Amino acid sequence: MENIKAQNLLNRIHRDLNRNGIIINTLVKDLQELRDLVVEEGNPLLAKVIRLAYEHIEACEGFEIPIPDDEPIEEGETTEITEKTSGQESLDYLFSLMADPSNKVNEIEIREYVNAFRAYEEEN
Repeated sequence: MENIKAQNLLNRIHRDLNRNGIIINTLVKDLQELRDLVVEEGNPLLAKVIRLAYEHIEACEGFEIPIPDDEPIEEGETTEITEKTSGQESLDYLFSLMADPSNKVNEIEIREYVNAFRAYEEEN
């Protein structure tokens, strides 16, 4: 993320999550604002994962997506999501990935979150 305003907003959202937990209305509003900044920056992967995240949080009244499996993966492979964590821990991890989306491993794991959102939606 290159936009300073987007970086600052992500840092604030991340800090608020760690201090206060998942406060649905505030988090959704902040993520919608962050998505607008990311769209302006031209990062479709981040825009998608942010949209899926706030839609999921609204629909589920929380965050039900676990952290992706920690096995090393090659580009083009997918991983199975198995680790059991709290929604707040997983969302915290997603935010840390979003802070540096140009990192190849982070990009792959962000894609895994996108796939997990889709799988969760199909199952529920």
